[in-house]
Amino acid sequence: MAGVVVCHGSATVRERLVVTSIGVPSLAPVRAAATADELVALARRIAPTVVLLDAHLPGAGPAEAIRRLRAVAPAAAVVLLAGPEDGEALDRALALGARGFLAPDVGRAELAAVAAHVQASPTPTGAPSPVGAGAGAGPHPVPPLQEAHAARVEAPVGPRAVEGAPVLTKREIEVLVGMSHGRSNAQIGQELFLSEDTVKTHARRLFRKLGASDRAQAVAIGLRRGIID
Repeated sequence: MAGVVVCHGSATVRERLVVTSIGVPSLAPVRAAATADELVALARRIAPTVVLLDAHLPGAGPAEAIRRLRAVAPAAAVVLLAGPEDGEALDRALALGARGFLAPDVGRAELAAVAAHVQASPTPTGAPSPVGAGAGAGPHPVPPLQEAHAARVEAPVGPRAVEGAPVLTKREIEVLVGMSHGRSNAQIGQELFLSEDTVKTHARRLFRKLGASDRAQAVAIGLRRGIID
């Protein structure tokens, strides 16, 4: 890992995310930027593995920030920090190759899941695209942004699955747990005595049930809804 850059226009949010990211060893080193110019300058020195990007970045804005970042660090995985009202910004960011989105109040467990996912399926250099269904899988369609993001932001935290949460099968939960540990589809299959294709099938089903576009988002929703610990 070459670390994470937290790029957010709010000093308060930026500082909180830096502190949260420091608690995830796989995201070290943690650096911060307030503008697209600062982000690009940091990326020129040490290309980041992950960039947590403000959906309301002042100045150039998030879309231009992603374009400029791609020129100096094409393999950086951009994760937008967005709210349920940011569908248009999310649309543009995903079209430019962003890997997904998280709420600005993201917790340490969710950031750890993002780090594990990026390590398992890095963005190919020079060919950014939305994350697929898992390592080695073909591209997975991104669900409607407003619906998917509403599920992501509003899902409550709890030690057990909450009322109204999607009902996953025992096998789907086992696959989701494997994802949360950063394991590839092949590794999950070995642990569960399943073929890799069968794991991919379970992954597609649980993505659909959770309204998730990729592994990181599925794990984040699972943690928020208490489906996994």
